[in-house]
Amino acid sequence: MATRYPEIEPYAQGMLDVGDGNNVYWETCGSPTGKPVLVLHGGPGSGCTAGMRRFFDPAAYRIVLFDQRGCGRSTPHASDPATDMSVNTTAHLLADIELLRAHLGIERWQLFGGSWGAALGLRYAELHPERVTELVLLGLATGRRAETDLLTRGLGRYFPEAWERYRAPVPEAERDGDLTAAYDRLFNDQDPATRERAALAWVAWEETIDVTLEGHHPRYADPRFRTAFTRIVAHYWSKGSWLPEGIVLREAGNLAGIPGVIVQGSLDPGNLLGTPWQLTHAWPDCELVLIDEAGHSTTDDGMTEALIAATDRFAR
Repeated sequence: MATRYPEIEPYAQGMLDVGDGNNVYWETCGSPTGKPVLVLHGGPGSGCTAGMRRFFDPAAYRIVLFDQRGCGRSTPHASDPATDMSVNTTAHLLADIELLRAHLGIERWQLFGGSWGAALGLRYAELHPERVTELVLLGLATGRRAETDLLTRGLGRYFPEAWERYRAPVPEAERDGDLTAAYDRLFNDQDPATRERAALAWVAWEETIDVTLEGHHPRYADPRFRTAFTRIVAHYWSKGSWLPEGIVLREAGNLAGIPGVIVQGSLDPGNLLGTPWQLTHAWPDCELVLIDEAGHSTTDDGMTEALIAATDRFAR
C-alpha cells in the first residue's frame, strides 16, 4: 500500500476577506521556509481535507490549502439557500487565489490540483505564468462543456439504469435538455425536500460513474456537505464554468517553460474525450503518467505513488 507523508496540523490558519461578503478559509502546513505549494480542491465545492496535506514532504514544502467560495469552512456556505451564488464564479476564484498569494507574501508557488482543481490551476497558470513554478495535476479536467456533457449525459449509455435514476428528479419535459441547468434550478428550489431529492440523485450518479470507487463516498453522507457540493457543481457546470469553450487547451502555450506532471487513471471517464493527451501535446513541458486500472480519485496506490514522486522531484 502506498504511504503518504505523516499526518500534520497547520502552523497558521485564518479567514481571508475576499469581498462580496465572502471569507475563505486558508491554512499553511509544513515548513514556514519551505517551497510554497497551493492545493486546489476539486468539485467545484468539495473543500480541502487533511489528507491533501500528505502529498508533500513537510520538511521541504510550505503547503497552502484553502476552501473555495461557498464550501468547506469558507463563509457564507452554499448549503444555506440564502447564500448569493452570483458572486461565486471562476473569475472570483482566480482573484481569490491572487489575494491569498499576496496575503501570505508568496512570490511564486507550485500548483497541485485534481479534477476541477486542475482546471482552475491551469487557467490561473495561463493568466499568471510568472507566479507558477510547476503544476502537478490529477483526474484532469479543463472546464469544457464537452467534459461536463460527457459526465451528465454521454455516460448514460454505459450506465442506463443509473442514468434514469439520475434524471428522475428533473421534470420530464427537461430530461432531454441541459441536465446541469435543470439541476441548478432544483438546487435553488424553495422546497427543501426537492433540493434534498436532487442532491441524493446527483451524488448517487457520481458514485456510479467512478467505477473504481468502492462503496459510498463518505462525505456524501453529510447533508451539509452534500447540499453545498451539488449546488456549487451544478452552478458552475450549467454556466460552462464561466470559461469560453476550450480556452484552457487553446491557451496552453502560455504554460511554456513551466514543468508539469499529469497523473491520470486509465479508467477515468474523462479519458474518453482525450483531454490529457490533447493537453500534453499543447504543453510540451508536461509529462503524462498513466496509472493502469485507476479512476478519477487519489485512492489508488499507483496514483498516490506517482503524485508523491512528482512533488518530491519538484521539491529538489
